[in-house]
Amino acid sequence: MKSSIQINKFIKVLFCLLSFMVVSGCVSRDISDLESEVSDIMARPGGRIEPLPEIKPYEAYSYQSGLANARNPFKQFFVIDKPEVEAGVVDDGLTEEMEREIRNRNREELEQFELDSLRMVGTLDNEDNNWGIVLDPDGVVHRVSVGNYLGVNIGKIINIYEDRIELREIIQDSGGRWEEREAALALIEE
Repeated sequence: MKSSIQINKFIKVLFCLLSFMVVSGCVSRDISDLESEVSDIMARPGGRIEPLPEIKPYEAYSYQSGLANARNPFKQFFVIDKPEVEAGVVDDGLTEEMEREIRNRNREELEQFELDSLRMVGTLDNEDNNWGIVLDPDGVVHRVSVGNYLGVNIGKIINIYEDRIELREIIQDSGGRWEEREAALALIEE
């Protein structure tokens, strides 16, 4: 028993010595090739750096609101003004819920892209939540859930399945009437 322990110790010490010899053989003190390369680079003539372009001074602009048919830049961009009707009431199809979704909420990041440019690439789920994984045209991956919005037509996510994301979009037809339509973003498998 004692001899096997001594043999194991001898093997370990021999292995460490051999490893040290191999590693020390790989280290070279000769750096003459590096020194010659550096001296060649330093011997090259230096280039001329172009001067920075002249910076133009800032010119202030005063907004003139007296122009005819000029849009006020301080007014919300995506506000839908209902035309005022004098005698009769015109039904534009806009319900209170649709109006809340159009006017009274902050836009989400994926609403700046056309629905056709977005790609569903998968889903994630656990006991409580189900998420869709969407890739935007810039290559950024987003996690969405029911209630989030996609696309420029106020597309609210109503269901997320393994193979598609179902949306309800609010669109305005050529006659100015608002309506809801069903849309879907299908899973793209590569």
